[in-house]
Amino acid sequence: MGDAQGAEAADDDSDDSDDEEDGDPLETEGEIAADYLEELLDIADFDGDIDTYVESNRPHVSILTEGDVLVGRDGEVLEALQELSRLAVMTETGNRSRLMLDIGGYRENRRKVLTQLATDAVEDVRGSGESVRLDPMNPFERKIVHDVVAAAGLTSESEGEEPARRVVILPKS
Repeated sequence: MGDAQGAEAADDDSDDSDDEEDGDPLETEGEIAADYLEELLDIADFDGDIDTYVESNRPHVSILTEGDVLVGRDGEVLEALQELSRLAVMTETGNRSRLMLDIGGYRENRRKVLTQLATDAVEDVRGSGESVRLDPMNPFERKIVHDVVAAAGLTSESEGEEPARRVVILPKS
């Protein structure tokens, strides 16, 4: 009996390690990116607390830090760090990642600004009956605008080529 209990305990231990290895792949992606970014912050001698979570079927990594050096002008450094993090995940997992990175709340603040911009543009389109072309935006920003426009019952489309790709909000037909 002692051997059976020992074998059972060994099976329980192996089940636990399988659970850790076979955990949510999105959580794993977040952890890989967080480890990569933590090493990068250490090398660059930047302070920051890193948090990971999964939202809307997408891994998210958030770096809480002072200053905007890691964000850059118009989020350019943030975008580059996000792409590097996605590459680190792809290198380790072999799969393309849709990971989102936020630094110092930049994306969340940008989301609020863009939501208001899109809401105002929707009202302009409704009032004038004419299309409204917004300034060029990155894919993250365009997605926010498209979502607000769709929720308001109008249609939008993207036009142009990167980096000058923009959202056009169309009146109801």
